[in-house]
Amino acid sequence: MSTESALPAHCRVAVIGGGAAGFFAAIACAETGGGPVVLLEKSSMLLAKVKISGGGRCNVTHACFDPAVLVTRYPRGGRELRGPLHRFQPSDTIEWFESRGVRLKTEADGRMFPITDRSETVVQCLMESALAAGVEIIRQAGVESATRVEGRFRLAVAGGRTMECDRLIVSSGGARTKQGGPSVAAEFGHTLIDPVPSLFTFHIEDPRLRGLAGLSVESARARVPDAALAETGPVLITHWGLSGPAILRLSAWGARWMHERNYEFVLRLNWCGELERAGVLARLRQVKEADAKRLVGGDPQFSIPARLWERLVTDAGIPAEMRWAHVKREQFLELAEQLTAGEFSVRGKSMNKEEFVTCGGVSLREIDFRTMASRRCPGLYFAGEVLDIDGITGGYNFQSAWTTGWIAGHAAAASTAA
Repeated sequence: MSTESALPAHCRVAVIGGGAAGFFAAIACAETGGGPVVLLEKSSMLLAKVKISGGGRCNVTHACFDPAVLVTRYPRGGRELRGPLHRFQPSDTIEWFESRGVRLKTEADGRMFPITDRSETVVQCLMESALAAGVEIIRQAGVESATRVEGRFRLAVAGGRTMECDRLIVSSGGARTKQGGPSVAAEFGHTLIDPVPSLFTFHIEDPRLRGLAGLSVESARARVPDAALAETGPVLITHWGLSGPAILRLSAWGARWMHERNYEFVLRLNWCGELERAGVLARLRQVKEADAKRLVGGDPQFSIPARLWERLVTDAGIPAEMRWAHVKREQFLELAEQLTAGEFSVRGKSMNKEEFVTCGGVSLREIDFRTMASRRCPGLYFAGEVLDIDGITGGYNFQSAWTTGWIAGHAAAASTAA
């Protein structure tokens, strides 16, 4: 493998995109006799998202081994992935990497990382596997257009170059705009679902959160009532508003709804997780009886950080120096409201820095998920986020990349041998 090779005139299989799905497809194809395989990456960086994911640790997959459950983690594409995930699921991902010397570990929330806690371990494994399989990687080789001529694909590559291939796998990733998206798919008659962001944080300007960036609540219930969406999990206060797994999952399920409303809507938070108002009130009364002399503002409950607790207490109309014994019924009711149903106005978003994901892409109706082959053009395959598939945070997006890449690579190899 050479990352600086000249563009060959012809190869059996070309793969567009040097990300997770592209590498997996190229390796699978080459290892099963589909070579020579050429992987074309438009930039100078390979596996860029793999490097930054999981805070630089790479959340390889999720420890969910039942495909019927696994598909429920995909706001778009879950139904179509049911068959593919029976063929290559997280247990297969674990075996694939461990057979190449990369052991994975499972964290309490089910996310799986290399035991080194370094994404470079995964990047090196993919690069070395591609080298061993004979994949030729060419960087700064963006495909500008593609045509089908006499049963082959003719690719116009940046710099005025051209090459031909017998089979073509498109794994060019998601896109911020339709214009920057998978144009090769459109050239072969595929319908493109307009891409919109998924997995983003919420912009909220609210005095209850001001100056508390970095604080988190491990189990909060976040709701968007107007969209009938709810998620429970860690919520992180940021300089711009709110983030954390519960918020990111909400953004994934509500991606299109939120986009249509220009990211302006009401978020309702229960800082006590699944404990509802009646249970919170009962707990507060118990605290009043047991710790009557304690200052309410200095006695945080429900695992809420002290500084956030003080803000919520004050916002409920309870002076910080008031003792539990003196809290009136109306104040208890208001505090319970703040704790379980506090409303925050969302006014914008920021992309999650660790994992840029879009929903949208090639319409799934036009893909044969047994092979990841195009139903529009013989010899054309798709893998990864170029498709209208996206998962919630937690390793699910990488799993769909591994699964669709593995299937596309094997199918392309089998097709060239036929």
